[in-house]
Amino acid sequence: MKAGIIFSGSGPILILTTSDSLTSDQVAQWLANKGLRKYIAYEVDLELCRARYGQHFEETMKDVHERKDLRCLDYNGQRVFELFSFQEMGRPMYMEIPK
Repeated sequence: MKAGIIFSGSGPILILTTSDSLTSDQVAQWLANKGLRKYIAYEVDLELCRARYGQHFEETMKDVHERKDLRCLDYNGQRVFELFSFQEMGRPMYMEIPK
């Protein structure tokens, strides 16, 4: 399980995925299907997300399946940006999916 902040033109979102990487084909395709074809992804600690989001995190996790899956934990970009410091984010991963 991975947690990541995805920065796109419309601002950051926080996602949870069963994929091995935030830049995997599955994650990239899911985000492209939602209109996010160009983004910067930062991995964040899963337990940190659990601590910051509490019951909302637990409810979201109930809906995550064992197969390759992805869920948006928070789409409020301002809240995501304020809840995580730059020091808590992993190295940036750049993705641009051609049309």
